[in-house]
Amino acid sequence: MNTVILSIADRDAVTRRAVRAFAGKRQGAHISFANESLLWKLLTAKRWALLKAMTGIGPVSIREAARRVERDVKAVHGDVHALLAAGLLDRDSDGRIHFPFDAVHVEFVLRAA
Repeated sequence: MNTVILSIADRDAVTRRAVRAFAGKRQGAHISFANESLLWKLLTAKRWALLKAMTGIGPVSIREAARRVERDVKAVHGDVHALLAAGLLDRDSDGRIHFPFDAVHVEFVLRAA
C-alpha cells in the first residue's frame, strides 16, 4: 500500500529523516507541517473529502473530481491548487489531477500549551 504520512515536525526532525534517507533507509512518503495550525489550514473538511474521493481512482479532470464530491468546479479548482502546491496532488501531462497515494496516515501529538 502506498501511504503518505502527514505529520507535525520541526526542521530538525525533517533533517534527521532526510539524513536517514540519504543513508539508504527507506522513509516512505512524508509531508510535514511546522505546526498543527498549518496542517488544518490546508486540510479543510472539503479538501479531505476531495482526497478521499480521489483515493485509488487514478488521474481525473478537475470537473470529474468536482462531480465526485458534488461541489462547484470553481470551488474545487481552488482546493486542487492548494493541494497541488502542498504536494498532495500531482498533475499529469494531460493536465489531469492525481492523488498518488492509496492511504493517508496523520501523525501528531497534541500537547498542553
